[in-house]
Amino acid sequence: NAFHTWAAGVLTDRTEQVANLVAARRRGETPSDGELLPTRFTLDGHEGTDPWWNFQTDGYGTWLWALATHVARHDLDPAPWRAGAAVATDYLLAFWDLPCFDWWEEHDEQRHVSTLGAIYGGLRAAAHGGLLDPERAQSALAAAEAIASLVRAEGTTTGRAPAEAPAPAGAPATSSPSDTSAAPREHLAKWLGSPAVDASLASCVVPFGLAAPGSDLATATLDAISADLDVEGGVYRFRADVFYGGGRWPLLACLLGWNRAAAGDTDAALAHLRWAAAQADEHGELPEQVPGHLLAPEHRQEWLDRWGPVASPLLWSHGMFLVLADELGLLPEER
Repeated sequence: NAFHTWAAGVLTDRTEQVANLVAARRRGETPSDGELLPTRFTLDGHEGTDPWWNFQTDGYGTWLWALATHVARHDLDPAPWRAGAAVATDYLLAFWDLPCFDWWEEHDEQRHVSTLGAIYGGLRAAAHGGLLDPERAQSALAAAEAIASLVRAEGTTTGRAPAEAPAPAGAPATSSPSDTSAAPREHLAKWLGSPAVDASLASCVVPFGLAAPGSDLATATLDAISADLDVEGGVYRFRADVFYGGGRWPLLACLLGWNRAAAGDTDAALAHLRWAAAQADEHGELPEQVPGHLLAPEHRQEWLDRWGPVASPLLWSHGMFLVLADELGLLPEER
């Protein structure tokens, strides 16, 4: 409960700020990035002061989904968090359709399908999970349907762009583009109008449900991620990645594994979990990404010089590892 209480408090403290932002949007104004809610906060609820790529809306949708899931899992009274959920919902209703930074703090000029998926999942979860008053819930569901319609119209593709980066040196055939002689299959796109695939798109299936699990669109999206981005169970972000040379991310291996497990493919899910576990160091710590089979090895040193070693341990990596292990029934029931 503590995290959700903290998050709800941070948002409730910004009720007036969000109301003013919503009013400006209704007047046809577009506030500057500096006026919008940030991506990062300090533990005491203040806005982070480090330079950062701040207009990034996926986190607010993800929090609504996580809160609703937490309330349902433990059969809790949602009342203590409703005020914060209302602020997050109002903010997303006003700004979901604007371009912003994606999961990776990149390309703020685009509207990213994984971001739209997080907002879709969050709004629907909040509306159905007792977090919103009836009027807000109705507005949230209407916005979610608008998101789904937009993605159906502009956020899918039948042609991927694996040639935007060469296959990594030494990578097995599983990392090569899928057989171009096969009939094209429509899958979710990295952003609206893009032909590329991004591993974050797996979240649009499980957990957010923008592409219904088991649907042709969901299956094709997961298969596209596997074909273009999966090497030996490790998963790249996207084929044009140069960040620290473009390595494979344990958290993305676990995200794809979560989807495979939910679809009943236990063998594939276990392969991703085992790969992620093998990336832990002698202290059991998982990094953000690993350097084997880099997509762009010539870029690795410049990032080491700029920011130092790859982040480790990364809480997100450990969290996704536990999610996948839990989905596979590998965690003890008493915890």
